[in-house]
Amino acid sequence: MASQSGVLASFANLPDEEVVSRVLAGDTALFEIVIRRYNQLLYRVARGILRDDAEAEDVMQDAYVRAYEHLDQFAGRAQFRTWLTRIAVNEALARMERGKRFQTLDSVHPTGEDMHFASAGPSPEQNAIDSESRHLMEEAISRLPEGYRAVLMLRDVEQMSTEEVAHILDLSESTVKVRLHRARRTLRRTIFQRTGDQMRGAFPFHAVRCDRVVARVFERISSTKL
Repeated sequence: MASQSGVLASFANLPDEEVVSRVLAGDTALFEIVIRRYNQLLYRVARGILRDDAEAEDVMQDAYVRAYEHLDQFAGRAQFRTWLTRIAVNEALARMERGKRFQTLDSVHPTGEDMHFASAGPSPEQNAIDSESRHLMEEAISRLPEGYRAVLMLRDVEQMSTEEVAHILDLSESTVKVRLHRARRTLRRTIFQRTGDQMRGAFPFHAVRCDRVVARVFERISSTKL
């Protein structure tokens, strides 16, 4: 009998909509494909809003559980990743609002399958420079006002379209463009120059953490009826 991982691997290239259909039909184990496919995206988005690793991971789990519980409501009017990311954004914003009841934040409230290929033997010095550059970029993004962070993470880090970002954040496309422009302008030019090539590597969500999220989500949805 094939192992569970082997079975999942055989379905790994299915389009999101096909995975959703199969999960709704009773093959709930395939929901793991969705989790692993979008862990990096949801982590970056939640981390960009909340600026806290643990909080971001909690939001990811909540978003997956909520998506699973309402999977039959996915109508296909938008891409599945858009639908899922919007759930995560709403979860992150709700968590941030709850936190504001207990503390005053300095930031301005808004109105309104990863593959990493190692280079051919980088030197320790180059590795150190790359690591520092990513750290500087992450720090610069974390200091942006929250309304700008989400836009920047979706547009520049995840490279989503303006239309998709507008749909996820429930903003007009013109507002997305304005916020993106201001976010880019706010970041120091020197940091952008040093870390531009490393941006897609910012806020990595490694395999161990990915496995942890999968396990916790399945623990929570095991008794859920679709």
